[in-house]
Amino acid sequence: MKRDVTELKYVILKPLGYPLKASYHEYPVVDNPRVFDVYAKDQWKGEFVTKGKLLFDLRMFPDFAFEVVDLDPPSGYISDSTVILVESDSRIIETEIVRDVSLKDVVGQEEAKKKVKVILKFLKNPEKFGKWAPKNVLFYGPPGTGKTMLAKALSNEAKRPFLSVKSTKLIGEHVGDGARRIHELYERARQLAPCIVFLDEFDAIALDRSYQDLRGDVTEIVNALLTELDGIQSNEGICTIAATNRIELLDPSIRSRFEEEIEFKLPSYEERLEILKKNFKDFPIKVKANLDLIARSTENFSGRDLVEKVIKASLHRAIAEDKDVIETEDLLSVVEKVKTPSRQPPKHMFV
Repeated sequence: MKRDVTELKYVILKPLGYPLKASYHEYPVVDNPRVFDVYAKDQWKGEFVTKGKLLFDLRMFPDFAFEVVDLDPPSGYISDSTVILVESDSRIIETEIVRDVSLKDVVGQEEAKKKVKVILKFLKNPEKFGKWAPKNVLFYGPPGTGKTMLAKALSNEAKRPFLSVKSTKLIGEHVGDGARRIHELYERARQLAPCIVFLDEFDAIALDRSYQDLRGDVTEIVNALLTELDGIQSNEGICTIAATNRIELLDPSIRSRFEEEIEFKLPSYEERLEILKKNFKDFPIKVKANLDLIARSTENFSGRDLVEKVIKASLHRAIAEDKDVIETEDLLSVVEKVKTPSRQPPKHMFV
């Protein structure tokens, strides 16, 4: 069989530890991703790699094992142009080669999908845009409406890495932790560019200053983020997408750094019906239900609500009750349990 001779673009490693318990327990920590990249290629250049393969450190930490958790393409050999990253145990910064979601998987949000096409074209050919590149984009709207999904779909369609972090995890125990993590995030992004940097739960660090006392002092994080968003260092090929459910709470000075704001809305009846049909298509239990009625009964539900709180909940209940079929009444029962007063329109709307 002919061996794959493809050069790898990216390899993402997970530290596993030593094969035997030793008298020393020193654990390697990657302090500088760029330096580690050079060090790793120096000893593993020419190594044929697939997902799950173990690579052993032969120098500074003899016999320490790293597992290949992701790579692009799916197999090949490490060359001088391969970028090698190590994920930390805390997994504060997630680095993915997204392959399992595309733009067609995002139901509805047609206006948002139309607006992000420029990001897709930029990621595929950043040189074409020059100084007019879409650098900082803000996704906003109710939770569960597909903000993260659309960002991942862009990454997949463009065949570019996806770096993400939940903003709540940027707030460390010690002064300086958050700023260091922000700079580490963008240092990694510069290695992998073109790529997407995705900041989820953005309001956790970008609240208006009048609210900051409620969430703790995040000034150092904000200052570090503003430095990166303003491009003090060269961030060519990096598109930052931040996502928030509460855009009205963001600090104006931070919000002003985003040249585009893209709204995500709760699905319409037609979109809810499409989500139901799509998720019941390859269902493990037979479904004999009036999906039109379920779609009409779930006004103000997000796509995530439908999948996680209605469809999954009904499946789990059916399995627990040894039922072979899910019927309309089963789904309606779950829907009624999910509904809360917060989903109902305010009373003053009817005055």
